[in-house]
Amino acid sequence: MSTLLISLPLAPGPDTAPSAAGSYSYALSPDGVAISQQGSTSAGLLPQPGRTGEVVAVVPAAMLSWQRVSLPQGVGPGSPRLRAVLEGLLEERLLDDPAQLHFALQPDTRAAGQGEPIWVACCPRQWLRDHLQALESAGRAVARVVPSHAPGEPSPDGAQILITGSPELAQALVYGSDGADAVLVLPVTRESAALLPPLGPDSIVHAEPAVVSTAEHWLQRPVQLYSPAQTLRDAARSDWDLAQLEFANSGRNRLQRRLGSGLNDVLHAPAWRPARWAVLALVVLTIVGANIWAWQERHQLQAKAALVRSSLTTAFPNVQVVVDAPVQMAREVANLRLASGGLAPTDAEPLLAAAGQALSSLPAGTVPSTVEYSGGELRLRGLPTDGFEAFSQKLQAQGLQAQMQNDQWVIRAQAQP
Repeated sequence: MSTLLISLPLAPGPDTAPSAAGSYSYALSPDGVAISQQGSTSAGLLPQPGRTGEVVAVVPAAMLSWQRVSLPQGVGPGSPRLRAVLEGLLEERLLDDPAQLHFALQPDTRAAGQGEPIWVACCPRQWLRDHLQALESAGRAVARVVPSHAPGEPSPDGAQILITGSPELAQALVYGSDGADAVLVLPVTRESAALLPPLGPDSIVHAEPAVVSTAEHWLQRPVQLYSPAQTLRDAARSDWDLAQLEFANSGRNRLQRRLGSGLNDVLHAPAWRPARWAVLALVVLTIVGANIWAWQERHQLQAKAALVRSSLTTAFPNVQVVVDAPVQMAREVANLRLASGGLAPTDAEPLLAAAGQALSSLPAGTVPSTVEYSGGELRLRGLPTDGFEAFSQKLQAQGLQAQMQNDQWVIRAQAQP
């Protein structure tokens, strides 16, 4: 995935070199490793990262301060009290008004134990908002905001010091030596050299092209050339994301807009035309297949219905019009039984015989006080309710069913499927 890395310019100050207004240093990486473009230009002329790429804003180390705090119980990422708690904890440590600063917690804050110190990155709030809005207005909406350097994050080659700036205003960034040490921004002077961590013979020191000679003269040792684009690339690999608190919503909104833009590309961009045709073909095939399957099912049902009608008219030629074949066939069979003098399962005699056998499951001498037969149902009254279960099981074994209705036991033939 292509990534556009943008270094946010330093706010004007006595310790910063003058820069063109609205000018951003950038690097474009097609895969997060190689650098295909780099330079410095205005927001509107920055290269596009591509339809599926992302924009990462990098906050320079000189614009950040690092503080260690222990959050009280019940306060953490996403807590509505987080900003107020941080302002209270940091008020005595900061030179600036906490209300004018933006705060961001270290990536693994949720995993930190209760009361364990965590890092908080601080930067000017309005400065960050202005640059994010300027980039968004120029069509380069930022997806992530990362620090150029963070505590405990050395360079891939193990370097922990970077000399940056210009020969007139060179600065040394000390980082990554220990996760418990903040990132230091030191002026390149004789006095500040004593604040550097010990450097062994194999220690690597990076220096930007403009200050290589200055760095070697200051340290009295060779340094390794490291371009600003490489620094931006390393920063993008950080686990940090400074887009928290009020900027977290902006990040989500930007992500939603990117998703909407991506959906629009899928629906209309020429590059997605083959995929659109493939999806359309799949939908058409699905609809055609469903219709064919439904036609086959309907044809099979019609064939079965025709077979049932044919069986009815063949067995009973006197039936001329078939409306409901199963009902008509049952009626004709009943008529044949009546004509031949046979008994149907719903007649009184079979029901009485079955009831007599089932009554043997009740205590001896138990007989119903009343017996009624009507409409294919036999009703018995005056029987004890505690014997109904055994009585019902006896009838089920004979293909009959029993039901208790108030003080009556109703016996009928089981419905045939």
